[in-house]
Amino acid sequence: MEGTAMPRAMTVAGSDSGGGAGIQADLKVMTAHSVYGTSVLTAVTSQNTMGVDAVQILDAELVRKQFRAVYEDIGADVIKTGMLGNSAIVHTVSELLKEYRIEKTVIDPVMVATTGARLLEHDAIKAFIDELLPLAYVLTPNMEEARLLVAESRGKQVDDTTAVRTLDEMVELAEALRRLGPTYVLLKGGHLPLDASHGVAATKESRETVCDLLVGPDRLQHRIFSKWSPSRNTHGTGCTLASAIACQLALGADVVGGVDKAVEYVHGAISTAGDLGKGSGPLNHMYRLSALPCAPGKFVDYLIAHPKVAPAWHAYTHHPFVEQLAAGTLPRKAFEHFLRQDYLYLVQYSRLVGLAAYKAERLDDIVGSARIILHIREELSLHVGYCKEFGISEEELAGGEESVACTVYTRYIESIGNTRDWMSLQVALAACLIGYGEIGKRLVEHPLTRKESPYYRWISNYAEQDYTQAVETGRAIIEQHAPRQSPHRLEEFVEIFRKVTEYEGLFWTSAMEAAAAAEADPASPPGKSSLVS
Repeated sequence: MEGTAMPRAMTVAGSDSGGGAGIQADLKVMTAHSVYGTSVLTAVTSQNTMGVDAVQILDAELVRKQFRAVYEDIGADVIKTGMLGNSAIVHTVSELLKEYRIEKTVIDPVMVATTGARLLEHDAIKAFIDELLPLAYVLTPNMEEARLLVAESRGKQVDDTTAVRTLDEMVELAEALRRLGPTYVLLKGGHLPLDASHGVAATKESRETVCDLLVGPDRLQHRIFSKWSPSRNTHGTGCTLASAIACQLALGADVVGGVDKAVEYVHGAISTAGDLGKGSGPLNHMYRLSALPCAPGKFVDYLIAHPKVAPAWHAYTHHPFVEQLAAGTLPRKAFEHFLRQDYLYLVQYSRLVGLAAYKAERLDDIVGSARIILHIREELSLHVGYCKEFGISEEELAGGEESVACTVYTRYIESIGNTRDWMSLQVALAACLIGYGEIGKRLVEHPLTRKESPYYRWISNYAEQDYTQAVETGRAIIEQHAPRQSPHRLEEFVEIFRKVTEYEGLFWTSAMEAAAAAEADPASPPGKSSLVS
């Protein structure tokens, strides 16, 4: 099957006449991911958003013929299964997976519809456990499906098993399920909403997050926390997630990365769903056909993770300057140089945020820029305090000379502001604001960060609530306007963000080089560096 230009995924599942789940949802997901989707129909249902009122399971031999017809001609990089209906079809699908030696499978154990209708006959559960689970590369049960499978494997009723109430119990359940044969188990946590501290939410009002748990070989435990959504439009969420994972695998992603992207896709499909029908409405599977290449509200994360940006972002946020800062081993001269230059940089940065306010058309965006400037003012006052501790007066800071690294960086942003539009300027300003917030949060939470270090107070400033709010304001401004941009503009933003991210890394490097130069030549003036881009 090598040499095929287009990734291919096959869904073996039932039909949903309402289009929200089953093969209809699967094929929409595959189209949205630019994966060629094929289907093997196992059952026809009569259903809508209110419920299922009829199910007709197809003959297992017809399922076999569909599978052979598609696989032997078009092929598939990944097979995703959903509703299988009865033991004959479970047995048939298991035989076909073994016959064609198919390794990449995503098995969604569809047993009961959200409305309570049974979609897998009870006597088929044993066949599902004995024959299909050992062939599962990724198994994607929700909490109740997982409990049912584990209980049945032990000869017990599901009501005799303890309901999952903690994240540790989620791990126990997922690992118990993985011992039945799957290589990976993604235990979906939508039925267990959590509060802000990741404990089980005691009230509806305290529901803030959900956790999807991926377990796998080598003691893998990967937790994916997402914002809890009260939306009624969740019909077909399981089918959609399993299909999205299949698409990611077909596109070449590893399991952890593929699951992360699939979960993000599903939350985007929920958040953009329209209120169709009178019951549990369907997701918006096709929201990615808009210009935005990610879920709404995730454009900044998309920029950071973009292949053109990610290496520079890691070099910036994990720069030796940053790591030595956390360890308390950064040379004093390097930090002094940084403080001098960062003061000058922040003055220029304030001017540029003011330029963004001038270019803005909406009052809310102008106010957002003003809030960021006010925070910078507070940040500058802290700089002055730090510098006094290091024997540097405010007059020295204000009268200092910009390093080449500082000048090149700020003048690049200024050129964006003078020659491009408001949105381009916002993207150019984002790397500094968001990166320092990420660094501050990571270092404050890291157990090896030395809290007795003279640098810790500076570090912790970027994890404080006021800075976090400034970051949220900056992110919100970009996220609100990103969906209205054209695909060509989005590529321009990637390039701008890449460049300013590289300049951020060079700013750290400049400080370390200046410290090294000062050590080699104690007579050299403070606060200068010869670093150029």
